[in-house]
Formats: sequence, structure tokens, C-alpha cells
Amino acid sequence: MSYTHIKFTLPAFIILVLLLVGENSFGQKVVVSSGTVTRFENFTSKYVDPRNVDVWLPDNYSNSKKYAVFYMQDGQMLFDSTHTWTHQEWGVDETLGKLMKEKKIRDCIVVGIWNIGEKRHAEYCPQKPVESLSSKQLDTLYNSKNPYGQLVFGDNKINSDNYLKFLINELKPFIDSTFSTLKDQQNTFIAGSSMGGLISFYAICEYPNVFGGAACLSTHWTVLYRADHNPAPAAIFEYMKNHLPSPKDHKIYFDHGTTTLDTLYAPFQKEADEVMKAHGYTSKNWETKVFNGESHSEQSWRKRFDIPALFLLKK
Repeated sequence: MSYTHIKFTLPAFIILVLLLVGENSFGQKVVVSSGTVTRFENFTSKYVDPRNVDVWLPDNYSNSKKYAVFYMQDGQMLFDSTHTWTHQEWGVDETLGKLMKEKKIRDCIVVGIWNIGEKRHAEYCPQKPVESLSSKQLDTLYNSKNPYGQLVFGDNKINSDNYLKFLINELKPFIDSTFSTLKDQQNTFIAGSSMGGLISFYAICEYPNVFGGAACLSTHWTVLYRADHNPAPAAIFEYMKNHLPSPKDHKIYFDHGTTTLDTLYAPFQKEADEVMKAHGYTSKNWETKVFNGESHSEQSWRKRFDIPALFLLKK
């Protein structure tokens, strides 16, 4: 990417650093098949720990145009499988680049927000529903372990409200001032998978004036790695009943597979669907899809990412 593409509203010393170190600031080069990726390493925040942020620009990026913005969780898993721990990726650049060239979706850029591994669960777990639990129920959450015998939340307290403040108050203003974006709600979207799907859903509920659409793939409604003796889903659905944004100007996509961890989700997704119906959501502004035989993996999400992309971004 050429830095002539960026509207330089950053402080001069930051601009100088970017020019000196190249397009993927301090980090490894991100290999993409379509467009270009700029990495902002250790993006600082007063709300959460620093993290990398990858910004994908399509081949047709130009300051003479304005672009919708897709904010996506687990940013390190989106573009380049050679640097991911699973050696898998979403293939976001291939999918969106192809759809744009075919003129099936509006032009957009992608903001990939890296997770911080040990804090991922704490930052992605919806805070307000969980805070409504009794102290005994909270203890159940914090003492629960993952399949590897480790505490799900580690030593971290749930901190998703601050994570969303980082997105809304710090990251979005930076993106809008640095790149040629459409800043309004109808052109601002958020997406993720698993816990990333859950925080994306929470984001559109908490900030309905910011996000016009959310894509929640393999939404991890259980928070924990089991369905029984688990107080989290009921709290989330109660919150959902009271905070679901209006169907008049929002679009929400859910899905899940039927193997590996996704086997947990069907009954909870059905409960979420009932809440969606009760709030007036229809096929015009809501989709829930089931993908038989698909697993809880980047490989599976890559196969179907075009579906939520088309649903949210279609012209």
C-alpha cells in the first residue's frame, strides 16, 4: 500500500515512524491475495491493553471515494494463515475483494482487531448480563475450566464494556480520521466468530447508533464449554429481550455448524431466534443459518463468510 492513500491527520511524529518502518508497522508482512493490509502495532488505549490492529484496504481504495467499515474480532486470524496458530484464516481479503469486483456489495475496508489470548474471554464476554448474576453464579463462571483444564477466564475479570469503549471512543475515531470512510451507522458493521460473535452481538446492542449490522458466526452463547449448570445463556437472553436494537435500521446475522464445539449451540440459537421474532425481526433484517457438518474453525467460517458479507453489505 502506498501511504499517499492515507489522509494524514495523525501527529507528525507518528507519520514519520510509519514512513520509516513501512506499511506493516514493526511487524511481519501480511500476505494477502487482494488489496493491502497496514498493521498498527501495539495500538494504545486507556481502556484495555495495547494490541495490533490490521486495516485491509481493497484494490480500488482511493481518497476520492468513501468506504463502509467492517470491524472484525480476532484480527490475527483474518488474512494470513502463515502467521496463525491454527494455520487457518478467514480469507477475508479474497472473499470481500471478489464480491466487490463483482459489484455485489458496497465498497468497504476491514479493521481487524487482534485479541490478547489470555484476556480474550474476559474482553469478549458480555459484561452487563453477567453482572446481573448472583455472586454464586459468578463464582460458577470464574471457576469453570476449558477442555484443557485451565480456568476459562484465567485471572481476568470480565472487561467487555471497556473493550467496547476502546472500539467506539478510540479506534473508530482513529480509523475515520486516517482513512476515507463512511462514518454513519448504516455503513458501520461488526463481526466475529465464537466469543467474537458474542461480543459483536453485544456491541450492536450496546451501541445501536454506531453499528448498523452485526455478523455473529458460531456464536458462543454458552460462554463456558458446557451447556449444563451454566447460568450465562439465560442472563444473555434476558439482556437481549431488553436491549435488542430496532429492526427498522439494523441487520443481524447468526449461524452455527453441527460438529466440534458448534454442537452446543442449536438449542441456544433457537432461543435467540424466538427473541428476534418477538422484536419484529424478519428475513429482511435477520438471518440464522445452520451448516451441517461444519466445525468450529476458521476453515469453516472461511467457507461461508460470503453469506453474512452479502447480507450486510449488499448494494
